[in-house]
Amino acid sequence: MTETTVGIGPGAQTLPGDGGSTDMVLNIGPQHPSTHGVLRLKLVLDGERITSAEPVIGYMHRGAEKLFEARDYRQIIMLANRHDWLSAFANELGVVLAVERMLGMEVPERAVWLRTLLAELNRVLNHLMFLGSYPLELGGITPIFHSFNGREELQHVLEEASGGRMHYMFNRVGGLKEDLPAGWLGRVRRAVGVVRGQLPVFEDLVLGNEIFRGRTAGVGVLSREHVHAYGVSGPIARASGVDFDLRRDEPYLAYGQLRDVLKVAVREEGDCLARFECLLEQTANALDLADACLDRLAELPAGPVNLRLPKVLKAPEGETYAWTENPLGLNGYYLVSRGEKTPWRLKLRSASFNNIQALTELLPGTLVADMVAILGSMFFVVGDIDK
Repeated sequence: MTETTVGIGPGAQTLPGDGGSTDMVLNIGPQHPSTHGVLRLKLVLDGERITSAEPVIGYMHRGAEKLFEARDYRQIIMLANRHDWLSAFANELGVVLAVERMLGMEVPERAVWLRTLLAELNRVLNHLMFLGSYPLELGGITPIFHSFNGREELQHVLEEASGGRMHYMFNRVGGLKEDLPAGWLGRVRRAVGVVRGQLPVFEDLVLGNEIFRGRTAGVGVLSREHVHAYGVSGPIARASGVDFDLRRDEPYLAYGQLRDVLKVAVREEGDCLARFECLLEQTANALDLADACLDRLAELPAGPVNLRLPKVLKAPEGETYAWTENPLGLNGYYLVSRGEKTPWRLKLRSASFNNIQALTELLPGTLVADMVAILGSMFFVVGDIDK
């Protein structure tokens, strides 16, 4: 004779000695201090171990792609600027590159180099935020103050040039909004030097900390197969051994002329520690690229930074796809035009949307205590997921 005890809901208990346990569903978010914005994680637990994880998105959804279709090509720059609020300049860049490709437009050389410089400064701004906030999530308070000091140095010069502190609105179809203030390049060089001088702090204070290494080494290992399966990109993919960077492999802007300076940070371990190391190494290289751009700009003669456009800008009928190596990964714009002043369709492929899906593979089998370490190491912005 066999006896079976069935329990339903929270009252379900495991019989003593049967070796089993009761699953529990735990919601992390959508408003929770351990998440980077309005993200919800639905976890199923077996004791303290996660058995399954489901990212639930959409709480910030603004319908940006439909709004693109109701705005002209000048106005959509403002909308695209905002989905990854830490990478505003890079977001603008993808839109204008797509429209310029449709128009067959070549922008002035000075604008190309300035865009490259500003894109790398924006990359450093993005990475500094995560270099400071990730240790904070694991209990290390000090690094966030160093990262914000560096961010302030760069934000001062970017605000001086564009007038915007976070949302620069400095790109235009055909180039940039305007030329730069007198003496600006020298002030940028000084700011880059200050930030470079602060990077050893993260080497010593964070990577040299045995508690940080204990919480991140071997934790949240993302395999190369899962990187390809989910379309993961950026420093997260490169930390798992996927050596791909658009700036080197499909150069745009002035990156084709910066091959000697551009170094792609790659690791094989695929864990939380490897992702942080890739981010830090990529930050240092972005500063080197910024210096190389400053050297080139000092050699260029004075000239225009934009092209004269018609009052009503219409893209010819057709379609194109433009993608860039954004700070958090691959960002793509699929533009379809029917010859009007607004796009018929503008599909946004954002890095965080793909990257966050890999949590369904990363979290199962790990402890709840490691969940925050893994979540923080994915370096995402929720607006970039929900669009």
